[in-house]
Amino acid sequence: MLDNPRSPRVRGVAKLRKRDARSQTGLFLLEGPQAVSEALAFRPELVIELFATPTALERYPDLAQAAVEAGVDVEFVTEHVLEAMADTVTPQGVVAVCHQFPVSVKEMLAPRGDGAGPRLIVILEEVRDPGNAGTIIRAADAAGADGVIFSGRTVDVYNPKVVRSTTGSLFHVPVAVGAELSSLRERVSAAGLQVLAADIKGDDLLAARTSGLLDAPTAWLFGNEARGLSDEHLALADRAITVPIYGHAESMNLATAASVCLYESAFAHRSA
Repeated sequence: MLDNPRSPRVRGVAKLRKRDARSQTGLFLLEGPQAVSEALAFRPELVIELFATPTALERYPDLAQAAVEAGVDVEFVTEHVLEAMADTVTPQGVVAVCHQFPVSVKEMLAPRGDGAGPRLIVILEEVRDPGNAGTIIRAADAAGADGVIFSGRTVDVYNPKVVRSTTGSLFHVPVAVGAELSSLRERVSAAGLQVLAADIKGDDLLAARTSGLLDAPTAWLFGNEARGLSDEHLALADRAITVPIYGHAESMNLATAASVCLYESAFAHRSA
């Protein structure tokens, strides 16, 4: 059992909370029984180290079984060691170290085995809040999106807060990183998708749905939480769309608005 919070091994895991360490190693930190269970179920080859307190494994016996079935050894640690590794203030007793696994934009936009291309893509441009970014990945997964693209100015997808906010959806939906929006526009269009930018100055989402605009394969473009999309980036979209506010709310949280847009497209695609 690992019991020294200051040991080099524990410090090496803890360093993955920092972007520099993640970039240098190609690894990231995964916390909590739900996220670890999803990794073991969907991408077990990515899990290279799994640490847990004995109490946590007693509390989550299914996780222990999933680790056995995936061929991943569990190393027991003390509560103090787990606290030293984890990014959260009150960790849930389980931490894993995983390989990063971004896909390329080319792979994401390529036709599938049946010859059909992607129908729903998410592009995040300068989204800085980790909670928003992770929640949008989760919403994209729920809406059946074909992938999420993080631009070079968006928060690191392997930031521990982003990873936690996806609640395991990171292992379900392809994510590409580092792409520049200007080049993405041409590539997305070449793949047969229209680009709809979510913007407060855009056309009404209900009108877009009624007109049939959302029936087409779509790449939704979402911008910075505070500033939205610049005029330059808005010009890259085919249309700008806004989510109407019928009550007295001053605005909508980015992740909430993104969820509405993605589900409207998902509904339209399935209805069509």
